[in-house]
Amino acid sequence: MLMTTNEPDPAALRGGMAEDEAAALYRLMTWLSPSFPVGAFAYSSGIEWAVEAGDITDAASLRGWLAAMLSDGSGFCDAVFLAQSFRAALQPNHAGLEQVAELAAAFVPSRERQLETTTQGRAFIEIARAAWNSPGLDAMIAACNGPVVYPVAVGIVSAAHGIRLAPALHAFLHAVTSNWISAGSRLIPLGQTDSQRVLAGLELVVAATAARANAASLEDLGGATFRADLASLRHETQYTRLFRS
Repeated sequence: MLMTTNEPDPAALRGGMAEDEAAALYRLMTWLSPSFPVGAFAYSSGIEWAVEAGDITDAASLRGWLAAMLSDGSGFCDAVFLAQSFRAALQPNHAGLEQVAELAAAFVPSRERQLETTTQGRAFIEIARAAWNSPGLDAMIAACNGPVVYPVAVGIVSAAHGIRLAPALHAFLHAVTSNWISAGSRLIPLGQTDSQRVLAGLELVVAATAARANAASLEDLGGATFRADLASLRHETQYTRLFRS
């Protein structure tokens, strides 16, 4: 007689993905979700000043500003630091990891952006370690020998959990872009539909930036978003502020 069982097929429950792929996707979606408590909602990366100065006034100008930040500014540079810290942690190369972490912390153009990235980096590591600790993660963090900025934190934790670099880069840049758009939507303001149109319009920019960062070295670091850097500096003395940067 043919025996049947009501036990579900584990592969079917994962939608046909391998167990490690399903776990990696689950963690990336969690860690880089707006609900992950790193405090990203409190920062605008200078967008608040740009709105007050009249540089950003609508969805089109927000999209242009963010496209530049992604491809020629902090988006690209942070993605390079994520990739380099990921590779150093994976080897492991503690001396190389310390070098990347130190350079990434020094590369931030203003005091408020320094606060933004170090605060989020610290929160990311503490929460990820508390809920998803991994052997070797503590040694990687200790090797940084100083403040761990947000992209370096994401790179280290992703490497410690065996997550592939390419999806980690895409997820990180998507999270950063989404937070920028969220800040812009509250400041301009924009409706939900226009905000999603901006995000959709930046999809190819995010993909191209991730691909460039994946192939880049520390020698390729550099930016040309001077107005965005000035915005983060001038925000420090802005009279009325909703955001911390």
